[in-house]
Amino acid sequence: MSETPVITVDIVSDVVCPWCIIGFKKLEKAMVQFEGKARFELAWHAFELNPAMPPEGQDINEHMAQKYGATPEQSTANRQRLRDAGNDLDFDFSYHENMRMVNTFDAHRLLHWAGETGKQTALKLALFKAHFTDGKNVSDHDTLVDIASSVGLDEARARDLLSTGLYTDEVRATEAEWQDRFITGVPAFIFNKKFMVPGAQEADVFANIIENKLLKQAA
Repeated sequence: MSETPVITVDIVSDVVCPWCIIGFKKLEKAMVQFEGKARFELAWHAFELNPAMPPEGQDINEHMAQKYGATPEQSTANRQRLRDAGNDLDFDFSYHENMRMVNTFDAHRLLHWAGETGKQTALKLALFKAHFTDGKNVSDHDTLVDIASSVGLDEARARDLLSTGLYTDEVRATEAEWQDRFITGVPAFIFNKKFMVPGAQEADVFANIIENKLLKQAA
């Protein structure tokens, strides 16, 4: 009996990127189709949408207008589009008027550590939920410690990591590496280090790549 082929998926994303969680939920729908046919190994890599965001963050409406030139009406329509997409994928986008865009570098440092413990995907999904569903500040250290603890990571270790510069160099190197590979927007999904899929594609796009490019090569 042949071994189940392993498919690696490197995911470049940010925890405050709505299309990153939408893209992942669509990838999940595709992966379910291959239960028993393939085993997937996921790794999340840092990308900051707003690396210069100050510690206090920025009002989301002000941010959207400043960065994208979006009018209040356009922002409202975009949020409804995201809510609708989330509803189709069992993910709740609970936007509210006082929501803020925040700096995510410390969240990425936590994620780097979680990658060494086998809890990276659990932490990433908890961070998405914290930001988009629960309206929590994912730059606040106490909040990050609570989220880390909720997925089984050591609370004291998480707090110590956040209070120091641990993994700063590693996260900066990861960000630079993917930028050098011409990843300038997220999400980006890289299968088996070969096939890059940009954006939040539909599940059948992911399934087609898995079936026709990856599994056929492994046969």
